[in-house]
Amino acid sequence: MHANFVRLAFCILVPNLPMKRAVFPGSFDPLTKGHENILRRALPLFDEVIIGVGVNSSKQSMFSLEQRLAWLEAVFVDVPQVRAEAYEGLTADFCDRVGATWLIRGVRNGGDFEYERTIAQMTRQLRPSIETVILFTDPEHAPIHSTVVREILRNNGDVSAFVPEAIAKSIG
Repeated sequence: MHANFVRLAFCILVPNLPMKRAVFPGSFDPLTKGHENILRRALPLFDEVIIGVGVNSSKQSMFSLEQRLAWLEAVFVDVPQVRAEAYEGLTADFCDRVGATWLIRGVRNGGDFEYERTIAQMTRQLRPSIETVILFTDPEHAPIHSTVVREILRNNGDVSAFVPEAIAKSIG
């Protein structure tokens, strides 16, 4: 945290030094411990991270957009350089709107990697100014998947091992 404060102070004193702003996009329906793991590990790399909650009108979410944004704020309340914001449309367009030149993506396995590589390459074609950083989740979080968490919830199961504490308390 100290290094980020020093960089932020330096950016203020030297106005031509751009902030490293990243977007961590997803539906976060719900946010899992895997998502949290990726974001917390990415924090030292950036001055600011915007969690972009993508709104897809053709997809039915289990949790409302307002609930997901509130959970993100609760989980990352201790991290002043993180904020959550909803968006519609292309992630590259959202990056332009918020002035981000970096994307954070997380992978659990080889299948995720192939998908994320394709998305990163297509984003690069759309916006050569946007770089994608892909982080592998820590092994203990690799099996966690939002789709499976939602299925457990639909069947009245306990998801506290898979979601951050603030969310588990809210759900249960």
